[in-house]
Amino acid sequence: MPTSNSASTYGSVTKTFHWLTALLILTNIPIGLIASDLAHEVQIAPNEALVNRTTFLFSLHKTIGVAMFFVALARIAWAISQPKPGLLNGDKWAEAWAAETVHWLLYGSLVMVPLSGWVHHAATSGFAPIWWPFGQNLPLVPKSEGLAALAGTLHYILQWVLIGAIGAHVAGALKHHLLDGDATLRRMLPGHTPGQPTARQPGHMLPFVTALAVWLAALGGAGMIGLFGAGDGAQTTGLAQVESDWTVSDGSLQITVEQMGSSVQGSFADWTADITYDETGDAAGKHGSVTVTIAIESLSLGSVTKQAMGPDYFNVSSFPTAQFSADLMKTDQGHVARGTLTIRDQSVPIEMPFDLAIDGDTATVSGGLSVDRREFNVGTGMTDPNSLGFAVDIKVDLTASRAP
Repeated sequence: MPTSNSASTYGSVTKTFHWLTALLILTNIPIGLIASDLAHEVQIAPNEALVNRTTFLFSLHKTIGVAMFFVALARIAWAISQPKPGLLNGDKWAEAWAAETVHWLLYGSLVMVPLSGWVHHAATSGFAPIWWPFGQNLPLVPKSEGLAALAGTLHYILQWVLIGAIGAHVAGALKHHLLDGDATLRRMLPGHTPGQPTARQPGHMLPFVTALAVWLAALGGAGMIGLFGAGDGAQTTGLAQVESDWTVSDGSLQITVEQMGSSVQGSFADWTADITYDETGDAAGKHGSVTVTIAIESLSLGSVTKQAMGPDYFNVSSFPTAQFSADLMKTDQGHVARGTLTIRDQSVPIEMPFDLAIDGDTATVSGGLSVDRREFNVGTGMTDPNSLGFAVDIKVDLTASRAP
């Protein structure tokens, strides 16, 4: 069997690409659907075995998806370099048009589906790494939950276009083989089976435009039913502003956890700080106090945000806020906030070292500490630190202005 195509036959390289692609697709689609179903179960009733199984399947799905992407690129490059055997029913205009449209949908979807999934993975953080040594990020793809949500929605929509195109492709091949009795299917099987194309062949432009119309219709339909920009339905009320001697004008409150060997960083969008501080005098001791209230629901923690809100973790429905109340102390080693951190129904004494700089009526603060999630009954079902680390790093940076 020749390696290259001819006007009437497919070569061994093209056939290998075709059946390798089919194997990857037919393996990866069920894996992705099963993993998605398990992810919903994890949000409802998480346990370590279920989380590990879901993570394994998502990692497998992503890794096969990346392989599909590169196989698709190689297949397209090979197809461009080869003559394309003509259709055996090119004189039947409607059938030929439909067949070429499906080919455009297949080739385009084989690139766009894995690429959109890869962008989603690179734009967010947490959960199910790709199994390869080249890192988890993509060039020109920033960490952005908005971009991740858009890419995830595109991946969901385009996968159904791909599934529909595969269904049409298989139906057409079976129709040729069983009803027409021609060599369309046989010439893609191992061996040398030529098929004489008809003199009339469809052009490429109209099927390409039709394929574009199908993609646009799928995206437009998804937009009409609200898939783009759709959230999880959660409504964050927002914490009430507090009266304070120092008013925070800018700041960030971040946490970092280790999951499956990767660092997952999150941040709280809604938190308040009631600060009193007297910088006069250099004597060691108490110089002020702080009470920080945090809206747990405002946490963004990559792809595991919903899971973090669940009953085995922050249990946001029962404990919507966390609080840190502390005295601001000056010591020989520097500044420290010494007090109590309350998460869920657990209050734990902690000390947070911080750097403080005051310039007139403006203060900048940077500090952090590490806590053990088990002390707050967070993730009690996750007992293996290789799955979910015990330590949670907390980092705060803020700029505050003195009240008049």
